[in-house]
Amino acid sequence: MIQAKVTGLRGVELGVRDLHQSAAFYSHVWGLIPIAGEGDTLHLRGNGTEHHVVTLRERAKPGLLGVHFATTDRNAVIALHARAKSFGVGTVSDPADLPRDAGGGFGFSFHSLEGHVLNVSCDVTRHEDTVNDRSKPIKLSHVVLNASRLEEEMAFFIDLLGFKHSDSTQMMSFIRCSADHHSIALSRAEGPSLNHMAYEMANIDGLMRGAGRLKQSGFNVEWGLGRHGPGDNVFTYFIEPNGFVTEYTTEVEQVDEADYEAHDAEYWDKFPMRPCRWGTGGHPSNRLKAAFGGDLSVADPSDGKRCEEIMAKALGR
Repeated sequence: MIQAKVTGLRGVELGVRDLHQSAAFYSHVWGLIPIAGEGDTLHLRGNGTEHHVVTLRERAKPGLLGVHFATTDRNAVIALHARAKSFGVGTVSDPADLPRDAGGGFGFSFHSLEGHVLNVSCDVTRHEDTVNDRSKPIKLSHVVLNASRLEEEMAFFIDLLGFKHSDSTQMMSFIRCSADHHSIALSRAEGPSLNHMAYEMANIDGLMRGAGRLKQSGFNVEWGLGRHGPGDNVFTYFIEPNGFVTEYTTEVEQVDEADYEAHDAEYWDKFPMRPCRWGTGGHPSNRLKAAFGGDLSVADPSDGKRCEEIMAKALGR
């Protein structure tokens, strides 16, 4: 029985080409709220309690820089760090106090078997205030990581961090660390990269209002509106200015640990109305399929500039 474990998904850390343009997208188009930053870095929160759900860092080449998880307390951080060392993983840092501008707390970083940077922390500052706007994302719902050794990577998350298996299809495995059906999914690919990140909306109306804002800002819906099989969540997918896939989602299945049974690929192969339970979602665009695989060359150079113009107009410049 694993005692120390992660208890939730906090956020993602992204390397972006142009910090100003990316900040314009995530704040004035996607709906997040900038809260702290200096130099080449900006932290943005959702309309929930987590200190921040996205960290943007300007880099020469865009890419996923890390995924952040919560745990209960300092003892859990120390126990998970010791377990990581016993697994022989590449530990990036020892447990330590974390930067105050990023919410403080106590934690450490390490690499997964595939090379993804993972972070575990406790005692991070939380927010009590929210705004009355259901078109704003509440939290980061889940992150999907591409992996060439999917089964080994899933076992790593389960054995080291205490995740539980929810479902598997031929291409993906879904694992959870809270009541949400999945906080992480692993997608079969040639190597490690970000497949996509999904943000939870208050309800379907909020999701549609957010999707409408994206369309009015010049971002096409690349897949959706629909309802997934595994997880039962409603979805709409977009591609942001760096080429990352970003999703609005809502109504993800809540798992009752007392009676939940995981389903295998054979079950989902026979499931009706895939890949969308409603039959409305169609199929992902070719551009989205490439971006799911980690191909960031699909980014449209004009998107960032357009986001800057939207931000300038919103600020009355």
